[in-house]
Amino acid sequence: MNSGSIKRETEEKKKETTEEGLYQNNINSTKEKNGSEWKLTIPAISLEATIAEGTLKETMDLYIGHFSETSKTNGNIGLAAHNRGYNVNYFSNLKKLKKDDEIVYQYNNFIEKYVVQSNVIIKETDWTYLEPTEKNTITLITCIENEPEYRRCVYGIKKE
Repeated sequence: MNSGSIKRETEEKKKETTEEGLYQNNINSTKEKNGSEWKLTIPAISLEATIAEGTLKETMDLYIGHFSETSKTNGNIGLAAHNRGYNVNYFSNLKKLKKDDEIVYQYNNFIEKYVVQSNVIIKETDWTYLEPTEKNTITLITCIENEPEYRRCVYGIKKE
């Protein structure tokens, strides 16, 4: 899947999702059948938050959103969240992350630790960081204050 198809699929899903369906999907996606939580923990910025499927505003008003075009386990896991201006701003301190800070991701029985490799500013049209990868990676994306054409992107690789 290339970056153009990720953007296209995301835009198509936005059109298809209704508020009622989104709410039900959020309930279903935060607690898995075995009772495990889908969550992200970043000790360096004291973050522990629940993840839900999708990156619509309504999802990110309550949770960290998962880019549904990305993996949930092996490969590249893509997540997004607000960083200011909302009741829930899980990625408000993302800018403080530095190389080798730890990120812990849990989905069902899959628990993986990653280390930050880069914390960069990208164009809002740059979807390359969300493309599939052979290695287990995680990509965290949020907006940049007063710069709507840019995004902060934290990229981590599986901790060895």
